[in-house]
Amino acid sequence: MHKVTPIDQEYIYEGKVIISQTDLKGVITFANRQFCAIAGYTVEELVGSPHNIIRHPDMPKAAFEKMWATIKGGQIWNGLVKNLRKDGLYYWVDTEIMPIKNEADEITGYMAARKVASRKDVKETSEIYQKMLEAEL
Repeated sequence: MHKVTPIDQEYIYEGKVIISQTDLKGVITFANRQFCAIAGYTVEELVGSPHNIIRHPDMPKAAFEKMWATIKGGQIWNGLVKNLRKDGLYYWVDTEIMPIKNEADEITGYMAARKVASRKDVKETSEIYQKMLEAEL
């Protein structure tokens, strides 16, 4: 089976940004076409599903705990994430997640924007995540 390489990812992205929105519990409420294309799901499969539908098992729980603490606290979170495609392949993204707030400054959901991660960042982050996963055992 063909594995997605960084070069393939750059071709697939073509400079476009992956966008998704979720409710407060992480259920997808919006997915742009680029997200569907990269993840290998239809918009109908993604909308209404928990965002962790694309969570790769190599991602440490602690990374998501920090992300949730940051965005629930009203702050923007940025980091690298390894995601799992529907076909079992994976891809790395440089992700920024921000809270969506209403006029009363209450968080009503979250919006994420992602772009292809650099090879250097993937190498460094995957080593850190591996150590974090080992610590979880």
